[in-house]
Amino acid sequence: MTILTLLGAIVLALVGTVIFLENRNPEKTVAWLIILMVLPVIGFLLYLVFGRNARKRKLFHHKHIEDSALKQLIDEQTQKLTEAELLQGGADRQHRLVRLLLKCAYAPLTTNNHVKVLTDGPSKFEELFHALERAKHHIHFEYYIFKNDEIGRDIQRLLISKARQGVEVRVLIDGLGSRVISKDFLEELSSGGVQVEFFFPVKFPFITSKLNFRNHRKIVVIDGRVGFLGGMNIGDEYLSRKREIGFWRDTHLVLEGECVHRMQTIFLNDWYFITRERIEDRSYYPPLPELGKVFSQIVASGPDSDWESIRQVYFTALATARNKVYIETPYFIPDESISMALKTASLSGLDVRLIVQGIPEYQLTYWASRSYFEELLQAGVKIYKYQKGILHAKVIVIDDEIGIVGSANMDIRSFQLNFEASALVYDRKFVARLQEDFTQDLEDSALVTLAEYRSRPLSDRFKESGARLLSPLL
Repeated sequence: MTILTLLGAIVLALVGTVIFLENRNPEKTVAWLIILMVLPVIGFLLYLVFGRNARKRKLFHHKHIEDSALKQLIDEQTQKLTEAELLQGGADRQHRLVRLLLKCAYAPLTTNNHVKVLTDGPSKFEELFHALERAKHHIHFEYYIFKNDEIGRDIQRLLISKARQGVEVRVLIDGLGSRVISKDFLEELSSGGVQVEFFFPVKFPFITSKLNFRNHRKIVVIDGRVGFLGGMNIGDEYLSRKREIGFWRDTHLVLEGECVHRMQTIFLNDWYFITRERIEDRSYYPPLPELGKVFSQIVASGPDSDWESIRQVYFTALATARNKVYIETPYFIPDESISMALKTASLSGLDVRLIVQGIPEYQLTYWASRSYFEELLQAGVKIYKYQKGILHAKVIVIDDEIGIVGSANMDIRSFQLNFEASALVYDRKFVARLQEDFTQDLEDSALVTLAEYRSRPLSDRFKESGARLLSPLL
């Protein structure tokens, strides 16, 4: 054995020992150890990029601006919840979920809100342009993907126009999701008075622990009064303009009211983390008129939190459902807890339905999702594959009372690694609107039967097994 081979074996043994001693999820531990054994060099490089968690706490420990007013509000609401006063007049059956979000996500319950569901790109961008045009004080713009295509250039021109009118415009885009945006496009924004920043830009060397932590949020806050949140980024495909992609099905929200102040805090914390600019002026949280009585909590989740808030929300919502669970998600790679919650709900007699992509956007996630079908079908979960185009909506409906819409997929990456934001809305009219869309999507989907699934070719089984093995690392 040569010295080089011996050194390589020692390094791999040490890395394997570190992985083993980290006390990870067993599936993730096994996956990394297998990759290191089968592909030592490539596996080692992948681990350097995607596997290390040791620096996470150090990396994000200074991310948040201390907000004494928010802390006081959370404490007051927790006390009122204990005294059964907080939920009088609405959302009284969601006591457990509300408490969870107060404690693990620092997400206050807001009541003075108006929420509108947007089911496709044209409606989202029409509402967005209308709101941007009316901006008077500030525009805060945070996206995973911002492309310099037709819709991207339309938004670029509008943002520059508003900046020249004296409106403060801040744009925060993810360094990986928006890595192909051109320098000229960014320089035009900057020279037009728009402040543009990247969240963890992808630079040489690529082997960095930051590469694995992505800002997957899609948030717009305008004047502290109007907000947008959901699944759609900025790109022509979201308007179904790309022939090679075809029809794009997505869900977004336009929100007004107190919940927008929570979105503002999420944006300003992200902005502070990247720029170190501390923005605390109360003009960014203006007084609001009476808008309605829609109960809502905005939950932010990411590697900066001690708790996996999105996963805890999903698990608790599934575990406390009484009648029905309807889910739409493009990437379905559940961990054991979510999988068990779905199977338990179905076996308990609940109507559990899941719509996933029938036309794959990414092959690896598509086949990994399919590997979970059999155990769910055996438990009675109804699974549908969307056929009309690309399904990208991230929606959960619980009974007729809770609707969840946001950027988070039902997968391990959204639970543990990505910065995500979702809205929980406790309102029957809102939920009824989501159910209308869900019913339409069922008509555009194909039901997967257990017999059909079991008769799939051997090649599909190999694809599923390979993708399933890698799924803890996706």
